[in-house]
Amino acid sequence: MFSIRVPATSANLGPGFDSLGIALKLYNSFYFKRINQGIRIELEDEKGNKIQLPLEENLVFKAMKRLFSLLQEPFDGIEIVEKIAFPFACGLGSSATAIVAGFVGANKLLGSPLSEKAILKLATKMEGHPDNIIPAYKGGFTINVMDGEELIFKKLTLNEELKIVLVVPEFRLATKKVRQVLPGKVSYQDAVFNLSRTALLTACLYDNDWEKFSTAMEDRLHQDYRAALIPGFKDIIKGAYKAGALGVALSGAGPAIIAFCQDKAAKIGQVMVDVFSEHNIDSRYIITAPDNKGIMITEE
Repeated sequence: MFSIRVPATSANLGPGFDSLGIALKLYNSFYFKRINQGIRIELEDEKGNKIQLPLEENLVFKAMKRLFSLLQEPFDGIEIVEKIAFPFACGLGSSATAIVAGFVGANKLLGSPLSEKAILKLATKMEGHPDNIIPAYKGGFTINVMDGEELIFKKLTLNEELKIVLVVPEFRLATKKVRQVLPGKVSYQDAVFNLSRTALLTACLYDNDWEKFSTAMEDRLHQDYRAALIPGFKDIIKGAYKAGALGVALSGAGPAIIAFCQDKAAKIGQVMVDVFSEHNIDSRYIITAPDNKGIMITEE
């Protein structure tokens, strides 16, 4: 038996729509074991409660089946236990953790015939975009580029003393639904606005320049359109900055919100929870930090 630990991720980080991502010290764990026959899957939430999910909706199963089929190997005799530490469809890359774990687990069970590059390409194709897949696998802060079918990325190792506060409301937003509110076209002004801030954000994370961080996390391509789906979103952003956050943004497609800080993490988290509460939405905050390692495979 072996296990694969995969970090949560936050994509976009404000201006880097579909191109930037960061790995977080918050992990889903997946356990794989050979059995005599059949495919047996057990899914547990962070409290140890069993979750019932049809096989056709289980992304670990789908990724594994796809790789076994690709390599023309019989997909049988495997037990999988998934221990989930953060909710689905909240903007923390839960689908990426499952897809990465599925392909990496299948590859290991088959004797590791595929390279890292091949696995990343398959996982990105299944997910549809690389901004969660790459940091989930590699860790750190990643700049992710698709050049046709070619996947190109650059990883930066981050200061793990930087604190990250996540506020997770008790409702979910499917990525497909959230993408439907985005416009078909954007103006040159908005494109330039985001290009400049994406470059600035990358530079700030490279040399720990927090003075310009709030400007670097501004966005005009997606957050304003998605704000209508998240009650209190703009008030939460303002409140987090007032409480001492360095930068605040929607985490991925949301509804989770990510804030960076050097201190006052609990205060920032509570302010964001309180604003959600003012809009009759229960939420909780999580204090974490950047993860620079990515996937961890352990022989049990």
